[in-house]
Amino acid sequence: MFSIAPIIWLFALLALSVPVALVMAVAGIGGLHSIGGWGMVESILATSPLTSASSYDFVTLPMFLLMAEFVLLSGVADDLFTAAAAWTGRLRGGLGMATTLAGAGFGAVCGTSTAAAATLSATTLPGMIRQGYRPDIASGVVAISGTLSMLIPPSVALVIYGVIADVSIGKLLVAGVMPAMLIVAVICLTIYVLALRNPEAVPSGEGVPMRERLRLLRVAGPVLFLFAFVTGTIYTGIATPTEASALGALAGMLLALGKGKLSADGLRRALTRATYATCMILLIIVGATIFGYFFTLTQLTQSLVSWVGGINAPAWAIVCLIMLIYVLLGCFMDQTAILILTVPITVPLIMALGYDPVWFGVVVVVSAEVGMVTPPVGLNAFIVSRASGIPLQTVFRGLVPHIVAHALALLLLILVPEITLWLPGHM
Repeated sequence: MFSIAPIIWLFALLALSVPVALVMAVAGIGGLHSIGGWGMVESILATSPLTSASSYDFVTLPMFLLMAEFVLLSGVADDLFTAAAAWTGRLRGGLGMATTLAGAGFGAVCGTSTAAAATLSATTLPGMIRQGYRPDIASGVVAISGTLSMLIPPSVALVIYGVIADVSIGKLLVAGVMPAMLIVAVICLTIYVLALRNPEAVPSGEGVPMRERLRLLRVAGPVLFLFAFVTGTIYTGIATPTEASALGALAGMLLALGKGKLSADGLRRALTRATYATCMILLIIVGATIFGYFFTLTQLTQSLVSWVGGINAPAWAIVCLIMLIYVLLGCFMDQTAILILTVPITVPLIMALGYDPVWFGVVVVVSAEVGMVTPPVGLNAFIVSRASGIPLQTVFRGLVPHIVAHALALLLLILVPEITLWLPGHM
């Protein structure tokens, strides 16, 4: 019973909206006390916070967050939609495709899906509605495009996964590139199919002269350069992920400075927001470490691995079941909390099945993408609804085709791991 009660406390406190870091710390302390008393609790509390905070790889996270803040401060991200729309606007559904491309560009400098969904709601959704897009289709495109920030490097979710699972962050970030391209293509293809089936609900836009398109392409140039610079230095081995993140933060600061947006107040706000987000994630990791000690001592992970090993089912079917659990968790919980709660359990299990943990990190993030837009509590759908005033049920209705398409893309990534592993295999 001692191994079950802390888990019950965990989900009960989460249901009461208690902060995730506090929930995991309290549940972990309660579990450790039931096993070894206060002596065990005190010894672990004396060492685990310092151990968690002193991880060298963790430095990657605040640097990428700071890079995102500088790029947002520069205002370049706001012009991505205009540039993308100029190139795709003549296609039927082109404005929706431009939203997806803008979401991909924003994800390359942001790394968090909720911020991407909120920004796209303010910058792209009004333009689609004005052009005649049906509200459910327009809001669905915005919500699903916001999830791209979870996968496209520099992905905060992949960095957190790498820190927790002790997997190469450089390989994880590079591994996310081809699946991200696949997901972008799947979203655009879904929009095109919707446009063919509902021409009046997904109109085509006006053409833009080539000279204007080339001029607008220069607007997106700094974001594309920053993405290529950070990912390229990691891929070629010129810099480690930690060094590349610091270089990216410096490049972001120079970009904001070159645009004339880096005032003293702007610098203070960027540093404050990046510090706040870093501290929040670090506290969650500390809480998860305490809870992880409890899991280790109860040998629950080893028991699960043994149980799965005894199931008479193909390995891919077990992986599909795990991914379904991740999708369901994504409906109710934040991506960071999901990773920190589950990765210590699922990674040993996946490795026991013979799968690569780098591949698993990518498919977990794609699963979380689906969860972020799946009823009843798809977080991105709530953000788009709140920011646009479009009813929540309308947003969910527009997301249904994208959820189906995303699920098929996820199945392809599970059945063909080479899509994920080919690029990091050539680093």
